[in-house]
Amino acid sequence: MRTTVKVALLAAVVVAAPTVASVVRADDVKHAVKKDAKDAWLDMKVKYHLITADNVPAGPIDIDTNNGVVTLRGKVETEAEKTKAEEVTRRIDGVKEVHNLLQVVPKSRKEDVKATDKEVKDRVEHTLKADKRFDDIHLKSVDNGVVVLSGKASMAGALRAAETVRAIPGVRHVASEIEITDRS
Repeated sequence: MRTTVKVALLAAVVVAAPTVASVVRADDVKHAVKKDAKDAWLDMKVKYHLITADNVPAGPIDIDTNNGVVTLRGKVETEAEKTKAEEVTRRIDGVKEVHNLLQVVPKSRKEDVKATDKEVKDRVEHTLKADKRFDDIHLKSVDNGVVVLSGKASMAGALRAAETVRAIPGVRHVASEIEITDRS
C-alpha cells in the first residue's frame, strides 16, 4: 500500500513539474521584460536630460542602464563636462548609481558650423514641419545657436526631437520646455 502511495505521489510530481516550471518561466520572463522596460525608459530619460543640460555634450555619450545602474561611456572635451554629465545623471529619478567611464579628450572635433540665428531658425522649423511625429513640438527661440523647444510629447518623442534638432548644422545646444506626457 505504501509503495502504491509513493508511486502515485511520484507520478503526480512528474506530471505537475512541467506546468510549475512553465509558470515559473513565464513569471521570470514577465519580470525580465518589466525590468528591461524600466531600464529602457531610464536610458531615454538620461539621454534627454543630457541633451538638454547646459555644458554637457550629450551627442558622444553612450548610456547603458542595468537595474537602475547607469554607465556613461564616450568622449568629452573637459573634466568639467565629464563631471557635469555625472551630476545631471545622478539627479534623475530612478538612477541608483552612476559609473562614469567618460574619457576626457581635448578639442578634437571640428568647430561648430557657423550659422546665423535666422538660418538655424529656418532649418529647425523646416525639420519640425517635415516630420509628423513633431506636430506638437514647436521652436520657441534661437539665440546664438541655442535652440529652445516647447510643446507636448512623450519622453521618446521629446528625445527624438532634441536629437534631431541637435544634429542640425549651426545648433550649438538644445534646451527644452517640452511637457513630457508619459512621466513615470
